[in-house]
Amino acid sequence: MTKKFNITLILLILPFIFLSLFLVNEISHRLYIKELVYIGIGIVAFLITYLLPIRKLLWLIPIIYWFNIFLLILVDTIGIKILGAQRWLKIPILNITIQPSEFMKTTLLLMLGYLIYKYPPRPYYTFKEFLKLSFYIILPFVLIAKEPDLGTALITLIIGFGVLFIIGVDKKIWITLSIGAILFAPIYYKYIMKDYQKQRIENFLNKPSYHVRQSIIAIGSGGFSGKNKEEATQTQLKFLPIASSDFIFAYLVERFGFIGGSGVILLYFILIFYLLKIAQKLKEDYFAKVMFAGVGLMIFVYSYINISMTMNLAPVVGVPLPLLSHGGTSFINFMILFAILENLISRKEFIHTYGVK
Repeated sequence: MTKKFNITLILLILPFIFLSLFLVNEISHRLYIKELVYIGIGIVAFLITYLLPIRKLLWLIPIIYWFNIFLLILVDTIGIKILGAQRWLKIPILNITIQPSEFMKTTLLLMLGYLIYKYPPRPYYTFKEFLKLSFYIILPFVLIAKEPDLGTALITLIIGFGVLFIIGVDKKIWITLSIGAILFAPIYYKYIMKDYQKQRIENFLNKPSYHVRQSIIAIGSGGFSGKNKEEATQTQLKFLPIASSDFIFAYLVERFGFIGGSGVILLYFILIFYLLKIAQKLKEDYFAKVMFAGVGLMIFVYSYINISMTMNLAPVVGVPLPLLSHGGTSFINFMILFAILENLISRKEFIHTYGVK
């Protein structure tokens, strides 16, 4: 492997990391120190992943997938319950917690890349082939939804089927699935969905929850250019809940106003466009195509849902803002993903074939 590092990708990531450190430090110095630890672990994970001969280790991907499924089952049996949700596993020696559902998104992308590489579409997948691939998407969806974590489960579902849509599936299948989903939605809402999940939807449709009302106030008070730290009272006086993670975008706008919020959205757009542009250049290198398209799709879904819920344009779910929200599992997960992309770009044959620089 030729170590031709893709500087452009790194330069697109760094602004998010620096901005996250700045915002988290203003919210809580204790969380800032913790964030530095997460970044350190993320960098180590990045370097280790980058140095691996990934294409020679594709045979390991099914083992990693099933191990992650095992971790999700462990969460259901011995996981830590916080605020009524059992989503975390505690690592005793390091005294930290991990959220296997976050790693599942990376594992799912790897598994789909492996399966599509082994069984490419000719030129698109039939219903039988689609069902086989769907099994690997639906299984983690069910386990994550059971925690309960419907938001993460739905994102996993969207990313998985979104990748299949990009790769190529008979359009008749999508029409059938769409009709099925419309018919099943009322049944799921009435008989399966948890009461607190129903409440979030009702709050979104009727009256915003306390969290969202405070978020809207913070965003509105930021105005065009934002406020000084001392004047950002929604966050500094603790009116804005979860300001360092789920609602960090609201604090960003309170501090830097419409200009700052628009600037961050533009940065996400550039990063997503760059990843999808590379994916578009790929022809039959399906593993790489799945990874680039999947990461771009993941960042889009995460950022769209998180930003929308802070403005009451989507129901509130526990979805972090990629690379900005305080949280170790999410950040490390994205660092591993970017390391995989860098690994693929660094290969001499990849550069020669696709001209990615």
